[in-house]
Amino acid sequence: MVAIGIDLGTTSSCVAVWRKGTVKVITNEQGNRTTPSYVAFTNNERLIGEPAKNQAMANAANTIFGAKRLIGRRYDDVTVQMNLRHWPFQVANDNGKPKVKVCYKNQSRAFAPEEISAMILFRMKEAAEAYLGEKVNDVVITVPAYFNDGQRQATKAAGAIAGFNVLRIVNEPTAAALAYWLNRNFKGKRNVVIYDLGGGTFDVSVMTISEGPVYEVKSTAGNTRLGGDDFDNRLAAYFAEDFRKRYGKEILGNAKAFRRLKTAAERVKRYLSSAIEATVHIESLNDDIDYYGKVTRSLFEDLCSDLFTDTLRPLEQALRDARMKKDNINDVILIGGSTRIPKIRSLVQEFFKGHTLSSTINPEETVACGAAIKAAILSGDRHEKIQDLLLVDVVPLSLGVETARGMMYKIIDRNTPIPCRKTKDLTTLEDYQRSMTIEIFEGERSLTKDNNLLGVFELNDIPPAPRGVAKVDITFDVDANGILSVFAQERSTGINNCLVVTKDHRLKQKEIKKMIADAETFKEEDTENKRRLEVRNQLEGYVYSVKQSVADNIEKLSANEVSKFTKECDEAIEWIEKNPDCLREEYEKKMSELLIRWTCMMSKFCDFLRHRAKRQKSESKSEFEVHSPTTIEEMDNGE
Repeated sequence: MVAIGIDLGTTSSCVAVWRKGTVKVITNEQGNRTTPSYVAFTNNERLIGEPAKNQAMANAANTIFGAKRLIGRRYDDVTVQMNLRHWPFQVANDNGKPKVKVCYKNQSRAFAPEEISAMILFRMKEAAEAYLGEKVNDVVITVPAYFNDGQRQATKAAGAIAGFNVLRIVNEPTAAALAYWLNRNFKGKRNVVIYDLGGGTFDVSVMTISEGPVYEVKSTAGNTRLGGDDFDNRLAAYFAEDFRKRYGKEILGNAKAFRRLKTAAERVKRYLSSAIEATVHIESLNDDIDYYGKVTRSLFEDLCSDLFTDTLRPLEQALRDARMKKDNINDVILIGGSTRIPKIRSLVQEFFKGHTLSSTINPEETVACGAAIKAAILSGDRHEKIQDLLLVDVVPLSLGVETARGMMYKIIDRNTPIPCRKTKDLTTLEDYQRSMTIEIFEGERSLTKDNNLLGVFELNDIPPAPRGVAKVDITFDVDANGILSVFAQERSTGINNCLVVTKDHRLKQKEIKKMIADAETFKEEDTENKRRLEVRNQLEGYVYSVKQSVADNIEKLSANEVSKFTKECDEAIEWIEKNPDCLREEYEKKMSELLIRWTCMMSKFCDFLRHRAKRQKSESKSEFEVHSPTTIEEMDNGE
């Protein structure tokens, strides 16, 4: 069974597969190698990818993007609250979890970020199955290296909702390193920095690659709230302020107008990667006022200068954690679409004192290629290029428990290689204590209130004893996906309970099952809608072909006959335009009616042409011979 790799991105996603010793990036229905991470809902259908993005300006409130910035987070998370100011769609607070609210088929619906991500993953699944000609179940999905436990769990749940068996959750920089070094022959040991600046997240990983090959991650750092989207927002805000100053009209409260500005900003940003000046022209932006503006590359760099500089701090931190200096680095690899920005490249090059930057692989595709390689390894592919490959990743954040007075007691330190398992003991704080509440945190601060709460565990039936006598072993187990499990056992009695993390924003199994069922419903709807549109297109194509046939033979028909055919065709086209949401059966019925009527009409037309040809051949004969009809009407009258 073939396994694929998917880079589930904030702004775009990519899918790849390992075939016969090489990686193939799979194109979507539109022939593109990446798919926008957009999902849209209309009164008739659900759209994913390019179709969703293309109609975003006209349907801003129901077009969802950037779901990766919501997944695995709480509603009150600072990232969620910051993005609410820029998103034209509504995000509601559902018991502490963020949910996207849309209008779908004239009904209000709420979707968890996992469901939106699952829809994008499912579209990638369809593209892979169309390319491979077989069902695909197994997948490796990549996440930012700095994703926490909840975000990894949520991403894995999204894969399950999409119908996948998720073989592994792999860090994006690690996947990129696999792809980058696959076809490169080198000897000895090389220290590598992976600088990954995508649409919504930023990661830095320091790795050592040695012969074997062995990929060992030494450290990782980053910012899950920084990416190309933030650069777009800066440009869009500049355009909005410029418009306000010129015309006294406020754009920020107009979701549709701001969406148009955001689209223009993204286009300008991309253009400025190769040009020093770009123009933006948006017709009827607000109150029928056209907006025209210019942006230079230097202005763009000034607007985003603090964001660009913010990427250097994780670089410094990652080097410190890896106990390396800049001079120890052999290669600097740039991945992520935002690394195309010239200022970003010059900043990184200057940071490494003129070190040559490596970006020979398409930065938007590198991660998916690496995921495909890892998927092949996990599915048992023994090709000589990958059979001996060993990948050692690390824990991105320290993991521990709360002790007396809110102190963070670390059990697993950040940048510990995974998979890993560590056990430390706790004791009771009160005399004859019968139960213990164990709170699990991740983060680097000394007080747990400054770190991220992962879950709360209760261990009961502890034998009564004076304070400090009872010993409870706490075991932290981080699997190859970077996902944490915690176990507790009372040492003297051997009483042990397998405790389940009950993180508030983590999906429960019941919720996941419901979302899987909902996804199946959407799959059926999508299939039926596709069939409906195919019949509609077939009907429309038939009408236009008949109309063209009449136009091609216009000199052979009388004005009355042309009018009759044209009227029939125009009425059919008008019916199609006025009924865009008909059921498939209605289009099929209309098609049958037209086929019966027009086949009869065309048959008469063909008979008429044969009769007229016969008459022309008979012109030299006696005028008393049988007269051939000169119009279809004469033929209908039996003349």
